[in-house]
Amino acid sequence: MTTPDTPLTARIRDSFDRQHAMALVRAELTGIEEGRIEISVPHWTGVEQQHGFVHGGVVGMIADSAAGYAAMSVAGDGATVLTVEYKINLVAPADGDRIIARGEVVRPGRTLILTQAKVYALRDGTEHLCALMQQTIMVMRDRDERG
Repeated sequence: MTTPDTPLTARIRDSFDRQHAMALVRAELTGIEEGRIEISVPHWTGVEQQHGFVHGGVVGMIADSAAGYAAMSVAGDGATVLTVEYKINLVAPADGDRIIARGEVVRPGRTLILTQAKVYALRDGTEHLCALMQQTIMVMRDRDERG
């Protein structure tokens, strides 16, 4: 995924940098395109559950943010977004060196945006699907994220 420097990518990076929860799990914004976002997390002990896999809550967390930022990328200038709901299927353990969430817009709308995310575990250079998520995002216009 290519990430050119544009006002849109700067706005998304700025918002992502304010998500302290992403820093807590060492998440990185690794790709930005209009309608598509990629976020990844390294596998480290701080994100593991009792079996040594990346915790499902962390998988859901990066899926939610990847798809949410995909929605923000099509919402327009001056708009921010908020998750209304999501459903996630954990289809395999998140067992890899890195976990990668790729969010994309399924149907843009003025008020609601439908998105999806696929989450992969990268192990030995190969991606293995570990989760599928579907999400509804609410567009908030003329509202600053900071307050």
